[in-house]
Amino acid sequence: VALADYYQRLFDLEEITASRSDYFIGFESGRCCIGFSSQAAYELLSLTQAESQTDTVLTTFGASSREAVDAQSKVAVELGGTLVKAPFETYYGWYQSILRDPEGNPFRINHAA
Repeated sequence: VALADYYQRLFDLEEITASRSDYFIGFESGRCCIGFSSQAAYELLSLTQAESQTDTVLTTFGASSREAVDAQSKVAVELGGTLVKAPFETYYGWYQSILRDPEGNPFRINHAA
């Protein structure tokens, strides 16, 4: 749940207060619900957490414009994230940046043209 504050502040997510507990914090983003769980939640679900980090999931957050990609990328770094690749236009016409959150998880901020 430590990352919940990072993503809430970065994307101005609205907390789903009815689901808050000591081991779960959920947010409504308008199109999907994003949840952050502590180790206790993994144990409740009989899941094991990986011993070492691997880049098996890349979460993409949509932005309303190219300017929003630039601005949110800057805020992501100010909040403790790491910029892996500065905003750029892909060969398929999307404008995006590649980052890592404070725990090293990769994500991108994207505007689809």
